[in-house]
Amino acid sequence: MTFTDTPEQMELRRAVAALGAGYGYDYMIGKARAHESMTELYAEAGKLGYLGVNLPEEYGGGGCGMYELAIVEEELGAAGCPLLMMVVSPAICGTVITKFGTDEQRGRWLPGLADGSSIMAFAITEPDAGSNSHRITTTARRDGADWVLNGRKVFISGVDVADNVLVVARTEDGGAGTLKPAMFVVPTDSAGLERNRIDMDITSADSQFMLFLDDVRVPADALIGSPDAGMDLLFAGLNPERIMASAFAVGMARHALGKATAYAKERTVWRDQPIGTHQGVAHPLAQSHVEVELAKLMMQKAAALYDAGEHMAAGEAANMAKFAAGDACVRAVDQAVQTLGGNGLASESGLGALIAISRVMRIAPVSREMILNFVAQFSLGLPKSY
Repeated sequence: MTFTDTPEQMELRRAVAALGAGYGYDYMIGKARAHESMTELYAEAGKLGYLGVNLPEEYGGGGCGMYELAIVEEELGAAGCPLLMMVVSPAICGTVITKFGTDEQRGRWLPGLADGSSIMAFAITEPDAGSNSHRITTTARRDGADWVLNGRKVFISGVDVADNVLVVARTEDGGAGTLKPAMFVVPTDSAGLERNRIDMDITSADSQFMLFLDDVRVPADALIGSPDAGMDLLFAGLNPERIMASAFAVGMARHALGKATAYAKERTVWRDQPIGTHQGVAHPLAQSHVEVELAKLMMQKAAALYDAGEHMAAGEAANMAKFAAGDACVRAVDQAVQTLGGNGLASESGLGALIAISRVMRIAPVSREMILNFVAQFSLGLPKSY
């Protein structure tokens, strides 16, 4: 780990930043307020090879890793138009299928995930389980050569734009209190699969859904990996999710700080000097910049460890990165709004809508409290508290 981008990574960063600049915050917020998805940006990012930069070349990907995919998400976020389904489709689902799928499954699904022509949602969260995945009740039972799924999922992103959803279920021989996860690719038009949009007080281009699975039948080859793959299967997707969520947060924080510093350089109130002259404005912005850069370093470390196959160390770093990036994002957006004063809540500033979105970074995809539980137990060796 050099903690600096290679020339190729720097060029990727510049190219994605240029793509994002052609769309930007106004495009994102316009789509969000119209309750539409950012389909044009997603399609162009796929066409240019950015969505699948982490996927194998033989299946249409770029043959790189999570480090490069995080660059794409961060730079789109810094431009004001991060893509949530990048976290889900190529990062979570694409990684799980790459690592555990058969050659036939990789050939069937990865090319579409790489070029954006197909989107795959991910469904693990349940109403009664919350952060405790061991309590999921969605079950998968064998019926001849098929599998039959029953259960409920909640806060599932982008089901309306997805062709398939990767559903985490409990095999019927997994008892209560023990999670024996299995993942199934379920077409979103499957008989017995229903979705209800969840009303959210967040201005976002990506909608959240409740899913109901009522005797949803899928063929044997919808199962990714072995029913006995266990937690390795689950964390093959969850650690990339944490890394990509960190990239989303870092990019959003950079976007907010960019607007705030530009304003602080131009706005004059006292003695014909810009407000950025005053330490009461400059120091909080500088502190936020430090916090964002530190979070970014941990994100890069987590991605580098993951790409190197150091999965235990990557899991620890990914959790720490998510914690740091979530907090840094919330504080950066808050300070950006404070810097602009009343203008910070005017629609023209493009900051007010980020308040709620940034707050999500402390909650999803894993809460800061659960991260602290993880760090206390696995990093510090303290007794398990939950």
